[in-house]
Amino acid sequence: MDGWQEDSLIGATTALRENCLRVKRLSDWTRVCAAAEQLDELDPEKARAFFERYFTPFQLANKDGSVEGLITGYYEPLLRGSRVRRDPYNYPLYRWPKGVPKNALLSERAQLLKSEVLKGAELVYVDDPIEAFFLQVQGSGRIVMENGQVVRVGYSGSNGKPYHSIGRWLIDRGELTPAQATMQGIKAWARANPARLEEVLGVNPRFVFFKEMPARADEGAARNRADGPIGALGVRLTPGRSIAVDPSWVALGMPVFLSTRWPKGGPLKRLVFAQDVGAAVKGAVRADYFWGSGEKAGMLAGTMKAPGRMWILLPNKVED
Repeated sequence: MDGWQEDSLIGATTALRENCLRVKRLSDWTRVCAAAEQLDELDPEKARAFFERYFTPFQLANKDGSVEGLITGYYEPLLRGSRVRRDPYNYPLYRWPKGVPKNALLSERAQLLKSEVLKGAELVYVDDPIEAFFLQVQGSGRIVMENGQVVRVGYSGSNGKPYHSIGRWLIDRGELTPAQATMQGIKAWARANPARLEEVLGVNPRFVFFKEMPARADEGAARNRADGPIGALGVRLTPGRSIAVDPSWVALGMPVFLSTRWPKGGPLKRLVFAQDVGAAVKGAVRADYFWGSGEKAGMLAGTMKAPGRMWILLPNKVED
């Protein structure tokens, strides 16, 4: 794994301990997780020796045998909101409607918004329809309320429709060049063309519902915890150490060595953990890299789109 020796592994043991909250009862992980409790976050060489002892890497390949795939980024947005609808908080985020079966809302995004089924399911109101849309793309975020309280919202379900890229739609119509079709470029286009906002947002038929997340989901494991959002594995994501994967190819909880490039071009080679999923993340060599929360993380996530290679680290049967 080219680059393995250069990874500082800072944050890797935190992410591993998060993993162990869910996988430590599995036979292959029992010894790994017990040994991980003794690791010192500030001793990278001991951490490196630990991973080399307890895991064996295997390179992932696509169906056609190729070993490169697309690596993108995501983050946890920070929005402004209110519990009640009043200017400028006019754009609702929705919880799953009460009494509606989970597989019953199959209409496309535009149809759902025009129907009566969402009435009464408003979770919170935000002040920006563009940011609300991208919150659905990211799947989780934080809302700063009028009184300063910060409310975290997470994914609660969807209408089952596939994700369609509005960036691709804008490129195909000559509205943006491929280089301009970053998240920031798309937002800028939308703000410059408010009369076409409904049209362009309707290109993506997928609609995401949210739920309010507790301040801390697992109070009993507060030591060395990252305060990130909860991923699909059910643990908190660690910025720079968590990725979203296609779970039909990479099991949630698995360590993965990722070799790709930073948004500005330099090599990015580091140990990460499969702790989340994404609607647009499909295939074996495909990942969404979690940058963290807020504006800086959003800038990095929005401009990350590079080829990459991935190695999955499988637990060894180690006798202590």
